[in-house]
Amino acid sequence: MPAVSASIKKMSTPQTTAESAKPAGDTSFFGHPKMLASLFSVEMWERFSFYGMQGILLYYMYFTAEQGGLAIDQGLAAGLVGAYGGGVYLSTILGAWLADRLFGSEKVLFGSAIMIMAGHIALALLPGIPGLIAGLVLVGVGSGGLKANATALVGSLYGEKDERRDAGFSIFYMGINIGGLIGPLVTGFLQTSFGFHVGFGAAAVGMAIGLVIYSLGRKRLPEEAHRVPNPLPAKDRTRYGLIFLGILIVIGVLLGTGLVNANNLARSMAYAAIAASVIYLFLIFRSPLVTGVERKRVVAFIPLYIASAAFWALFQQQFTFIAVYSQEKLDRNLFGWEMPAAWVQSINPVFIIIFAGVMAALWTKLGSRQPSSPLKFSAGLLIMGLAFLAFIPLAGEGKTPLLALVGILFLFTLAELFLSPIGLSVSTKLAPQAFHTQMVALFFLSVSLGTTLAGILAGLYNPKDELPYFLGIGGVAVVLAIGLAAATPAIKKLMGGVR
Repeated sequence: MPAVSASIKKMSTPQTTAESAKPAGDTSFFGHPKMLASLFSVEMWERFSFYGMQGILLYYMYFTAEQGGLAIDQGLAAGLVGAYGGGVYLSTILGAWLADRLFGSEKVLFGSAIMIMAGHIALALLPGIPGLIAGLVLVGVGSGGLKANATALVGSLYGEKDERRDAGFSIFYMGINIGGLIGPLVTGFLQTSFGFHVGFGAAAVGMAIGLVIYSLGRKRLPEEAHRVPNPLPAKDRTRYGLIFLGILIVIGVLLGTGLVNANNLARSMAYAAIAASVIYLFLIFRSPLVTGVERKRVVAFIPLYIASAAFWALFQQQFTFIAVYSQEKLDRNLFGWEMPAAWVQSINPVFIIIFAGVMAALWTKLGSRQPSSPLKFSAGLLIMGLAFLAFIPLAGEGKTPLLALVGILFLFTLAELFLSPIGLSVSTKLAPQAFHTQMVALFFLSVSLGTTLAGILAGLYNPKDELPYFLGIGGVAVVLAIGLAAATPAIKKLMGGVR
């Protein structure tokens, strides 16, 4: 494959094809490239639909039939929500592979958006467990395909040394959270007023709006958005098709025989995320398309991966432990009116919208003087641990004041801004050229593992003895954060000039 090898070699040089495709000095969208606005929009509406659905999903699963739910055991439902969230991020592998080897990021993103909309329609129209399964599979696979490719396209707007990159991802992240703010407010209100299926229908409408807006602007994306970085040779397509078929058969057998079932699905998903991560790293390390410098950068990513998984194991408990806590222990009375429990999940996006721009401006102003990515990760994990330790004074029999939980969720937000957009950014900066989108998928695998663990950990929470839960989880996060900070000098050496 001389043509493919030559293309990859060209991409590895300092003046890459992607670099030459970028308009010089493009600052038309708040000082950033114009196409950031288009990607901002599609991600905003996708997050509206995703978080709108997730805001009421756990309640739909464990509420009684009289309440419009499916009457699944509460602990099992929390584990299943965690497993579902982990599955969403696990499916980024498929979306990234299809983009890097077959279709390019733009086409995969468009197809994934259609699949997401179909999933929300299934949840809205199909009753019972069949509707739940069909909807979650479609939304899960579609969201995984969209997330990795939207992130990769944002990364392609900036050069490797462009100091605007972290700020650009913070702006992009603000778009995510505008959708995350509005989604639960809309679906939570509709669910309490008209029922779960009307709430799921609103999520479908939101995704349809995002799809229309993106369709109108997709032709204006640069040619790079349609490029396939590492095309799969025609002679290998049958072999890979058989591999995928074999994987589907194995999954079918595991589910059909009951080896993987509702009770162990969360743990099975965690094992799958770990196995996929190890395989991914092995394939990247042994690839002849990866240079020595790129391999060192991948090694530097490993401790960041571990820190990210630990962070998300705590942060994603917004949809498991905190969802139950908000329904059962939080005082949601506002001047005689009880706020829907799903609205609690819009508190974090409010803070993100307010402070994401502040953080973006801070990183831009500091430029080369800003903390390195490992230190930002360490700060995020430390603050996340402190957020769980802050639950300790609230442990007891009484109701938790709403303002107290708002304060804790502010710590969630601050931690998120130090780690999540930086994780998206650093995964594109440390990515080998031949594995650009797939390196983003590797970061999302850490999110997959953490999200699955969030469901498993939520099952350990005992409302009658809360102290061990908060102390154990918060304490472990603080220890890991200190360890990462101590290892930062060694990690920076491996990063090969990338901050």
